[in-house]
Amino acid sequence: MMADALDIDAIVEAEGWAAALAEPPEALAARVLAEAAVGEDAAGAVAILFADDAAVRELNRAWRKKDATTNVLSFPAPEGFDALGDIALALETVLAEAAAQKKTPADHTAHLLAHGFLHLLGYDHEDDADAELMEDRERTILARLGIADPYEQRP
Repeated sequence: MMADALDIDAIVEAEGWAAALAEPPEALAARVLAEAAVGEDAAGAVAILFADDAAVRELNRAWRKKDATTNVLSFPAPEGFDALGDIALALETVLAEAAAQKKTPADHTAHLLAHGFLHLLGYDHEDDADAELMEDRERTILARLGIADPYEQRP
């Protein structure tokens, strides 16, 4: 899949994303999604919201009826649209998880972008077989980006 088949609109809503990452959030998103699209039937628009926990919690409450923040949300576009869908990331949660997992914020954000994008393409982790397939795909994407296996057990 050619990277130009994706139309990525990255919106940096929460202050702190640029300082937390080693490159502009828009550039990181473009790199990760280009790698994630390789070998996939993935063409169309993707909107990525780099938000804070409060905004993601509100999205989670409004759309999933879960009154809690989470690291990433994916909203696949309905069939018949030229768009693939939307992804939202929560700054404070992403930073806390990265610190707890001893990862750089950029590497953890890249993983969550890949994870969210795969959800837009129809991957899920509802059962063990689907989870294994999705995690293997994430490992491949991240390896091509020079990022360690996020599922590797750490001491």
